[in-house]
Formats: sequence, structure tokens, C-alpha cells
Amino acid sequence: MSNSLPKPHFALDTSDSPQASALHRPQGLRILFADDERHLRELMQMELPRMGHEVTVCCDGRSAIDMLAKGTYDAAILDLQMPGLGGIQVLEQAKDSSPQTEIMILTGHATLETAVEALRHGAFDYLTKPCRWAELESRLHKVAEKRRLTHQTMALETRLRAVEGSTRLIGDSLAMQMVKRLIETVAPTDSSVLILGDTGTGKELVARTLHEQSRRAKMPFVPVNCGALPENLVESELFGHRKGAFTGADQHRKGLFEVADGGTLFLDEVGELNRALQVKLLRFLESGEIRRVGENEPFRVDVRIVCATNRSLSDMVANEGFRQDLYFRINTFEICMPSLRERISDLADLARHLLARRHVHRDVALPTISPQALEVLAGHHWPGNVRELANVIEHAAILSDGRTITPDHLPHQFRTSSHNPATVPASSDGSTPTLRDIEMEHILAVLEKHHGNKPAASRELGISLKTLYNKLHQLQPS
Repeated sequence: MSNSLPKPHFALDTSDSPQASALHRPQGLRILFADDERHLRELMQMELPRMGHEVTVCCDGRSAIDMLAKGTYDAAILDLQMPGLGGIQVLEQAKDSSPQTEIMILTGHATLETAVEALRHGAFDYLTKPCRWAELESRLHKVAEKRRLTHQTMALETRLRAVEGSTRLIGDSLAMQMVKRLIETVAPTDSSVLILGDTGTGKELVARTLHEQSRRAKMPFVPVNCGALPENLVESELFGHRKGAFTGADQHRKGLFEVADGGTLFLDEVGELNRALQVKLLRFLESGEIRRVGENEPFRVDVRIVCATNRSLSDMVANEGFRQDLYFRINTFEICMPSLRERISDLADLARHLLARRHVHRDVALPTISPQALEVLAGHHWPGNVRELANVIEHAAILSDGRTITPDHLPHQFRTSSHNPATVPASSDGSTPTLRDIEMEHILAVLEKHHGNKPAASRELGISLKTLYNKLHQLQPS
């Protein structure tokens, strides 16, 4: 019986699926092939890449163990009988060194006992020599499909840990019409997108909408708050790590780039990444490759990057706080999310939407919002944008107890301003303070709230850092 594989057919046959298309085919696999027959290794090195896979070959079991310990592989095809360690022995050791790798045993002496032994030790499948190429393609297709479903499950678990609302963008103001048009334009592409806007404006909602209108909509959407990641674990969270890579790494872990494979990775507050992580993100954008912590060899993932920030990255570039080359790569297409005060005509629709979302899983009547309450809300400055509005609606809904929301149900600062619109606090000498006095008092209060952090205070006040410094300078005695 010949051990050689027949000349393969190169293309994957997806005709059994009426929905088959290039979009829905599984992504290429990273494959390790171990066999002591040189012509088989050469054949695999030549033909597997034509199917879209990456392949590494080795000639014996010991080399296969070393490769599995050093790198990341989706699948390994191991000859049953090799010098030193056979396929079953490699399979047993790979459980610890590379548990995510699906292993197939290849044998020229197939018996029922051989198949049972391979499956009992945890093999994904087994193949017999001579092997039909279509049969190997079918097995690899199953591995790719299992990997896709695993990534989708991990992404869903990540999303379920966060509180998610509707992905529908609310509002028909001119500013929001522009945002929607930009999303429709860039969503079908794979271009990197940078979303700018103040805190609480809904930048993640824009990113989700981009994903859902893209060709990747059925694949994972993975949001990451870069500012919330622990400094000492951020690299591991993003890129994953191998067991033993650092203290506390007691098991292999996939990073969020791998979880998002085939889909979209949303990096919120990207300006918080340190310089070392900026280099790694730039390397991915240029090569499509990542490397787990503790591994030497990089591997490819198919991920679209969408970033967001409420900081001025151009100012950070000027101050060497952000890499200029990375700024240009993530800023291929820019979308600016308007603040709530710039789209105040959307406030009534937003308030009703937030109220309805709050009651979606509650068996109580949905309260309405009175015109008087909406008028009071429209007169607010909204430094916290839509996030602040959501908190105000939550407060009012609780107090209204299912009845119509009136100004009396709004938080204290709203009730005071609505009941006494013309009242201005008197100064210490009994005179009416000037507008400048009121402005300065508010600036100092916000600065105190942020414990002297001027950048944070300027963002809440809605003014530039330079303007804040100028106003504080006016307080100095001449």
C-alpha cells in the first residue's frame, strides 16, 4: 500500500452550502504537520498554503513537541509512527503544552483499535494513508468551523458581561444625519476608523453600528476599554499568553484579538495605551500578525480595528504621548460624535428611548415625560452628555413610580433651576454677583471635584485646556 497522497484539488468545495461565499468561508488555519516521510512534508508545504492555510513541518515527534510548546497552532496532523515519539505520545504531551490545538492522527496501518485509541486520547479525528485530499479538506474545514464557533462564543460571553443597550442611533438632527451618512459610507470597507467625541456621547454605539452594517456583522464585536485594563496585564488581555509566560499565568489564554478574529475589535480610550502597546498595535495594523506573551512566533488574525477617544491625539502626538505613525494608521477615516448640547433637538427622542429601554424587561406601565420636564431638560448644559441624560431619566422614572414625569421628579439641581429660573445667589456682601463671578465659581467647583486635574476639568466644562488656564490666570492678583 502506497503512503503517498494523490495530487490534491486546491480549492475548498463549499457547494454543499447554498449560502456559501468567500465571506462565510472559515479563515485559514495555522497547521503543524509532522511525518518522517520527506516527500509528504514537501507536498504539504506546497499545497496547504494554496488552500489558504499556514503550515509548519517537522520530521519527528520530538520536534513536533518543541514546535507546539513554542507557537500557536489551530491544528496538528501527526503521523502515528515516527522516530522517537509517535503521534499518540505527542498527542498526550500536547494536552498541556498546546490544549487549543486540534490534533489529527495520520496512519498507514489503520485498524479499528488504532482509531479508538486516537480518539480516546483526545484526537480531533484520524486519517488513513493513502488519504484523499478532499477528505483532508473536509477535516480541516471542520476544525475551522469549530474555531469560528468558539470565537463567537467567547465574544458573546464578553458582551454579556457588559450592559448593552440598543444599537440604534437615536436622533435626526443635522449633526446625527452626518454621523449616519459617514457610517453608511465606511461600514462596508475594512478601513480603520477613529471615533472622536466627549465622554458619554455614544462612541461605542457608533462602533457597534459600524460593525453591524459591515460584512463582518455575523462575526464577533469585541469592545475593550483601554483605560480600564490593568497596566501589568494589558498586553496579555489584548494578545493572550502561554502557560508559564509570567507569574500567575497558570494556563493558556487567548487574547481579545483572537476572540475578535473575523470580526471587529473596538479599542475605546485608545489614547490610554502606553508606548510599548502602541508599537504592538502598529505592528498588527501593518502586518496583520500578533504574538502571544511567552511565544516567539507571530500568527495572523483577521480583525478590523475601530478606535475611539475623548482626547486630542494630535496634541498627544505633539507632546510625544502618542506615536505619530500609529495616529495616521488608526485615523484612516474619522467620525466625530457631537455632544448632546450640539444636538439638543434630539433630546426628547433620546429621553423617551432611554425611558423605554429601562422598562423593556419590567412588567409595569411605561411612564410618559411631560412637556414641562422636557423643557427643563433642554435648558441644561449636559456636560456628561447622553450618559448623564440616562442617569437623570433613571432618577426621574424611580420617583415618578409609573406616572408622568414632571420637573418635580428630576434631580435637585433641575428642580431648583426650573422653579426659580430668575434667582441668582447673592454674594457675601449682599450684592448680585456678576456673570464672571458665577462662571469662576463653577470652574473652581469643577476643578475641586476633579482634585485639581485640569485636563479632566476642562473636558467636563467643555472648554480647551488652554482656555481653562487663561480663565484661572484671571483669578491671580494683578
